[in-house]
Amino acid sequence: MSSQDIPEENLPAAQRGTHAPKPADDKNPFADPGLPPHEHRIQDIDERAAKRSERTVALLFTVSMLATIGFIASFVAIPHDKSIYVFPLGHVNAMNLALGLTLGVALFTIGAGAVHWARTLMSDEEVADERHPIEASPEVRAKVHADFKQGAKESVIGRRKLIRNTMLGALTLVPLSGVVLLRDLGPLPGTKLRHTLWNKGKLLVNMNTNEPMRPSDIAVGSLTFAKPEGLDEHDHGFQNEIAKAALMLIRLEPEAIKDKRELEWSHEGIVAYSKICTHVGCPISLYEQQTHHALCPCHQSTFDLADGARVIFGPAGHALPQLRIGVNDEGYLEALSDFEEPVGPAFWERG
Repeated sequence: MSSQDIPEENLPAAQRGTHAPKPADDKNPFADPGLPPHEHRIQDIDERAAKRSERTVALLFTVSMLATIGFIASFVAIPHDKSIYVFPLGHVNAMNLALGLTLGVALFTIGAGAVHWARTLMSDEEVADERHPIEASPEVRAKVHADFKQGAKESVIGRRKLIRNTMLGALTLVPLSGVVLLRDLGPLPGTKLRHTLWNKGKLLVNMNTNEPMRPSDIAVGSLTFAKPEGLDEHDHGFQNEIAKAALMLIRLEPEAIKDKRELEWSHEGIVAYSKICTHVGCPISLYEQQTHHALCPCHQSTFDLADGARVIFGPAGHALPQLRIGVNDEGYLEALSDFEEPVGPAFWERG
């Protein structure tokens, strides 16, 4: 079948004639003004202008690649807690600012390059295409294939190798931003989850008075919160450290303690347990004196502090870690070691 035998609407875009105006009639009461005459762009008639547009598009794609590299470099090189002053925003996190700017530039320049490419180098000739039945006839399939080949030809991607190569480079590099973020949403913990500031000889300091504690400071049935000696709330990283080292002290009658190890690790009935719930890490702050139960206010996990702080109710997965304590030569309560189990939620599932 020759091109003369194919209806005009089935021909590729470059082979179709201009859609002619159609006057109104009884069947179609609205006149069809047709398509305006096609006006050539400067790039269509001047190869030097086309080359300039090609270099512009390539430059945008190259900027995208550099911005993606800058994104990865910012993530690696900038400390996560560094802040800078930016007018008029004030103090902002330097890493977040750098990541936002570089990723924004990388994505914007890919889009801008694609738009500039389409507007200056791809074909801009308007073509009218009549509606057709949903079922695809052999002629329609032939038309689709022909249109695809013609579109690929009009995109000039085969002829404009500089655009093609830089576009492929930009599209290849920009997903690396997501790969880096998904790989590591924060510094790897290493062994930090297994260690706290508690160690042998570290004094127990009252959270309210900031004074070291003696056994006489803790009454039977009372609940007291403690932190390690030397940890000040104004210190850099205080929140990170107290989130692992926060301690609660309860004084029980020695004969009320059921767990043998708990009794050995206590001092005169004073037991020390991590304050961090083993469910999702909420701070435990409720204590029932008569039952010796500690209650997490977030999801009601309940721990028996007279029986190794085992879980007796709620979603917590395991008992609260106990800190072994004693008294130094001056009569102050001190830690005899760090926690033997990592504090916090779901550790056993993590490791």
